[in-house]
Amino acid sequence: MAYKVLSVDDSSIFRRRITDILNKDVKLNVIDVAVNGLEAVEKVISLKPDVITMDIEMPVLNGINAVKQIMAKSPTAILMFSSLTYQGAKSTLEAGALDFSPKKFSEIIKNSNDACSLLRQRVVEIARKLGKLKSRTVIRSRSASPIVLNERQIISNTIPSIPSIHIIKEKKLFIRCSGKEYKLMAIGSSTAGAVALQKILVQLEQSFPLPIIIIQHMPAALTATLASRLNSLCKITVKEAGNGDVLKPRHTYLAPGGRQMIISVSEQSTKIKILDDDSPKITFKPSVDISFGSAAKTFGGKVLGVISTGMGSDGKEGARMLKANGATIWSQDEESCVVYGMPQTIDKADLSDLSLSLYSTATSMLKEVGCG
Repeated sequence: MAYKVLSVDDSSIFRRRITDILNKDVKLNVIDVAVNGLEAVEKVISLKPDVITMDIEMPVLNGINAVKQIMAKSPTAILMFSSLTYQGAKSTLEAGALDFSPKKFSEIIKNSNDACSLLRQRVVEIARKLGKLKSRTVIRSRSASPIVLNERQIISNTIPSIPSIHIIKEKKLFIRCSGKEYKLMAIGSSTAGAVALQKILVQLEQSFPLPIIIIQHMPAALTATLASRLNSLCKITVKEAGNGDVLKPRHTYLAPGGRQMIISVSEQSTKIKILDDDSPKITFKPSVDISFGSAAKTFGGKVLGVISTGMGSDGKEGARMLKANGATIWSQDEESCVVYGMPQTIDKADLSDLSLSLYSTATSMLKEVGCG
């Protein structure tokens, strides 16, 4: 059975193109369209689509407020088309959209094969994985009967306050300590990565001994917002990486969207370089492969690399370079991924030293670097 899609946009041309593109995949069926956020909220309640594609700027009710109402009334997986201001990006992250995509109007209109194929893939993967999460996410308490999480809690990754909680079917927490020496932690993620990163980083102690670099596939307008939000929640410092930043322990550097981040040694300090990249040969900007590759050249085997949820194979070649230098590579397991794409390529290439659940990643990180 095809996943039901609601397309929301005030542009009739864009609505028609999105409908045509998605309906070319037998796994997708655009059941209706909406011309503004208010109409979208009403149709979500009556039609109960599996996925929504949502524009930001619309009359009557904009996309951000529509997402908030949908998540409150009838939570649904939402792919937000974004060309955002800083405040708009911050609000969208907090509203509950599951994924973001730059609104490349010209590519959609001219029927770019790559853009159309990627859009279909993202919509299918979001719908597929969210369905699995809804079917299996159950919480038990020692003193209470099973409690099934509602859809909003599943999508927003929040869990109610219940004593002695554990998640059914969740793997036992894996805590390891290899005794290796590390100088850097590097994390690569994409689809649904913002939520995964928050789950990991908020658990790290203020005394965390390593600098952390993060490469998250995200539009340029969103990375500063994500860094600011994480910094407000975490004990360690989180910032959008800037050209010339010196890597410091207890600091996390998020690669800016639309550019490349590399690590290099200069004047006895290790610094970040942020480079413009107009190359059509490189799909992702920022690219996990590029940043991981530079980390391999700078730190050799003294890197703990982690590949988290995301679509595609970015990170595989960078992880291969790290692995060849003796670095440690971890991958997020399929059960806890929203999209098991990037981690799967690491696992299939036999590059992962450990496949572990998102829920035990931070604990294992702390143990591995000697502060757990």
